Amino acid sequence: MHLRLDADVQKLEAEKLRKEKMKVEEDRDDLKIQYKKIQLGNKKFGRKEPEPTNGRRGSKKFKHGTSLERSLAKSQKEKSGLKARVAELGRSLHQHRSCNSAIELKASLNQIEEMKDKIGRLESALQNCELRIEQLKVREGHWKEELHHFQEQVRNRDYLMGEAIAQIREVADHLQTLAV
Repeated sequence: MHLRLDADVQKLEAEKLRKEKMKVEEDRDDLKIQYKKIQLGNKKFGRKEPEPTNGRRGSKKFKHGTSLERSLAKSQKEKSGLKARVAELGRSLHQHRSCNSAIELKASLNQIEEMKDKIGRLESALQNCELRIEQLKVREGHWKEELHHFQEQVRNRDYLMGEAIAQIREVADHLQTLAV
């Protein structure tokens, strides 16, 4: 965020310098035009030097033009310095983004490893549950066999008891007939 603000400030300063440079160039062009007019006027009237009033005005404009050229040179130096600074900030921003991407990738890898561990534990728990289910099914089958066996024994006992009761009745009936 700080780099973005620096870049924005640099852009604003560069824009300001560009506008100032355009103004200086316009002033320089105006001075060149005025200088040519003065030279043409001197040639027209056969003068080698401008009149003192024009000279003062020309001298002021010359000084102003010189100061503008110096200002332009200074602005261009500042502009090149700002361009270098913007390039440096761009590289720095790229490095920070790359660093942040690397950190994010490491964090993602750590999360992936944690998820793999959790998946491994869950798969192990699932296998244990499946094994227990198989054991319970085997026990259930064994219990069913025992139940059938016990039911068969009960049926056999019921049958034997029924047979014994029938024989006891026959003996009782036979004894009653003998007693009468």
